Amino acid sequence: MALFEVKNLSLHYLTRFGSKVHAVSDVSFELEEGEILGIAGESGCGKTTLVSGLMGLCIPPLYPSQGDVFVEGDPLMNRTPQDIRENILSRKVSMIPQGAFNALNPTRRIKDLAMDVIVSHEGKKAKKKEMYERIFKRFELLGMDTARVLNSYPVQLTAGERQRSVIGISTLLNPKMVIADEPTSALDVTTQKQVIGMIFDLLEKKVFSTMIFITHELPLLRHVADRICVMYAGEIVEMGTSEQLVFDPRHPYTKALMSAMLSAEEGARGKKPEAIEGAPPFLGNEIIGCRFAPRCKYAKEDCKTKKMEIRIVGDRQVRCDYAE
Repeated sequence: MALFEVKNLSLHYLTRFGSKVHAVSDVSFELEEGEILGIAGESGCGKTTLVSGLMGLCIPPLYPSQGDVFVEGDPLMNRTPQDIRENILSRKVSMIPQGAFNALNPTRRIKDLAMDVIVSHEGKKAKKKEMYERIFKRFELLGMDTARVLNSYPVQLTAGERQRSVIGISTLLNPKMVIADEPTSALDVTTQKQVIGMIFDLLEKKVFSTMIFITHELPLLRHVADRICVMYAGEIVEMGTSEQLVFDPRHPYTKALMSAMLSAEEGARGKKPEAIEGAPPFLGNEIIGCRFAPRCKYAKEDCKTKKMEIRIVGDRQVRCDYAE
């Protein structure tokens, strides 16, 4: 049995006018223990909305349309948000959010925010001194000036220290899986490398065993993930190994995404980035045909009228009839 399984998950936002915006459509994948899955796509493709669904937190105006998410065989969609927060989040699944500064309460010290996590899941059984020692040991793994950081307010820390503090708090209860939602997006390249190195250090020390790493940078995922899933307009358009999607992409959108990025990979150095012309479709309208067809330079006439289904091409999944 897979540690984490997503089956035909679709999510929509309900507008104040009663119409629906279908932000995520028919997403399916499995994750075994010890596996790292990367999810890539441009801004607005549905990555962050998918994260809410993966944790079972469909809070209005976000609603599930169909499908379910299973953690060790247990479904999430029929649970209340309170049940999920008490029994799933931080224990089995935890999230490293995008934007560490916004994730931390500016009026409380880091140690107090960390203690809140323990108290909210374990009650007040643990003594304050024992909780502090437990938090101190976890933050020592993060390679910071632990005593200073724990006694600081978020505004007193650097961007890198805030991000590492969020990672420390998110992994405090040793969850089985961590969802990292663009954890390096607001950091400089040097700090990005340090943060990613620290995440892998926690993986090696078995603080958690499985991870979903979300970003818009495909080349970065080559060094992070075992498999990569590319999203466009709420759909998965291609899924395969990191090497396949970086060096031999089959879906036109994956190719365009790679061409739009500066890359230090062998064979890509010195290539001028090419912008992807046009814009993604509005997901509040019914979409006929391939969602990428209006921007695709390989599109044929039937691409505009025929719904593209995920199919197996070689040993990967591609949502394109002309992937070969």
